[in-house]
Amino acid sequence: MPERNIEFGKYGARGIKGFEAVARQLDALAGYIATPVTARCGLLARLHYLTRSDHARQAARVAGLTVTDRTLRAWQTGTRSPSRKNLDRLERAYRIVRRENVARHLTARLNREGRDTRVEIHPLNQSQVDRPRQRAVEFRTMNVRRWDRIVATWAAADDRELDDAWVEQVVDLGSQWGQYEYVTNVGFAA
Repeated sequence: MPERNIEFGKYGARGIKGFEAVARQLDALAGYIATPVTARCGLLARLHYLTRSDHARQAARVAGLTVTDRTLRAWQTGTRSPSRKNLDRLERAYRIVRRENVARHLTARLNREGRDTRVEIHPLNQSQVDRPRQRAVEFRTMNVRRWDRIVATWAAADDRELDDAWVEQVVDLGSQWGQYEYVTNVGFAA
């Protein structure tokens, strides 16, 4: 793409890639369990979510939680505690399964039966950039009508495809779309 930044931050600008901000917002909309996995109730909530049905158990195994059913029962009853490595696997599997479960619902909410969802794009932070090198970048809004590809790539945790899907939407900003490749925040609600 012609507008892609090669040396972002060279003069002190700060921000994150637009697709990362979109992924953060989608994560917030997904409604993960707030209690950390290291706390007993957080562990039990995640175990319940991942073992409440055969379908959930299978999805957890596909997502990387490969412990036996006996071990899962021991964790649930409290007779054994998972290692740090297994806690990380459990958290990763929970997030993958949760994303898969809410993706269809989020797509429907964001598409709104063909009506637009308003997106606010907050520009990158240039407070550390010398005055002559600062760009004139302002707060922008745009309407996104097609969320299918964005949500699907977010659910699959495919950052490269999510970046391409987001850029496909941002191009609608016109000839200045490259100025919004890096942002401080992207906001939308569903």
